[in-house]
Amino acid sequence: MISWFTLGLLGLAAFRLTRLLVYDDIARFIRAPFHEEKEETLADGTTEVVLYIKGRGLRRFIGELLSCQWCTGIWSSACLYAGYVLWPVLFLPVIIILAVAAISSMLEVLVSFFLSRTE
Repeated sequence: MISWFTLGLLGLAAFRLTRLLVYDDIARFIRAPFHEEKEETLADGTTEVVLYIKGRGLRRFIGELLSCQWCTGIWSSACLYAGYVLWPVLFLPVIIILAVAAISSMLEVLVSFFLSRTE
């Protein structure tokens, strides 16, 4: 059984790891073998980036996984929890760093929101 504090840390860490893998530009190199992004012009003249999944079999499976925040979130959570249980000395620092990054991301969104309302 884990404590509520540990559950909170794991939850924040899984959230941040998921965002990192699915959305952040810094992890684009991880997604590149599985995704292709093409800019397409819509009928109204605006452009939109469309994501195409590459390959078949395992490559396609990983591409689908990395394009879905819910799917990646499950696997991120499972990996972080397994690492915490099996190798806590190695995984706890990673979990704490990801959790702190998640909190700082959320605070930045809140500060930006409130600052935009005062302008």
